[in-house]
Amino acid sequence: MTLNHANRVTIVRILLIVPFVICMLKVNDPAIGTKMRYISLLLFMIMAFSDAYDGYVARKKKQVTRLGSFLDPMADKLLMACACILLSVQKTRIDGFGLPPAVAVLIIGKDFFLLIGFLILYFMTFQVKIVPIFVGRLATILQLTMVAAILIAPEASALISGWLWFLRFLWWSASVTAIITTLVYIHSGTRYIEQFENSK
Repeated sequence: MTLNHANRVTIVRILLIVPFVICMLKVNDPAIGTKMRYISLLLFMIMAFSDAYDGYVARKKKQVTRLGSFLDPMADKLLMACACILLSVQKTRIDGFGLPPAVAVLIIGKDFFLLIGFLILYFMTFQVKIVPIFVGRLATILQLTMVAAILIAPEASALISGWLWFLRFLWWSASVTAIITTLVYIHSGTRYIEQFENSK
């Protein structure tokens, strides 16, 4: 199978998760922690913008493929799972701005349930059906903004007095949209399976 441009960008995004994790593991190192946090932020922003770019290219050039439909959300889920875990555990959380574990569990849990749902749907219908929804896109935007806001929090909080409140808004709005997204996809998946069974 020949990879198109959009799929290559998605694969590069997946590969960039490795250096992102490596840098995040050193964000609390007294000697190079700040530099590693800046590099982590840069890598994260590259991955976030490439997510929008490869989707735009795929639609603009009519290069939407089954592989791309699978790889693109997988890349998002891998990145967010890594970021949420690293920003919530003691060793790698940003001092004073750690992501609440409950938020990390809700966001990662959403992706876990959606993955299980995708597999159930595939093995029952032998079809790939991934239809993005508005609340899902909103959840992704909030999650990406949340991670970036945490990574710049030490500097931003010194300039903006309400930064911690802004972070809290992002934490819980990202959690709520994750829950809503999960419920909507469960409902849609159930209806799709029922329609598939009735069409036999």
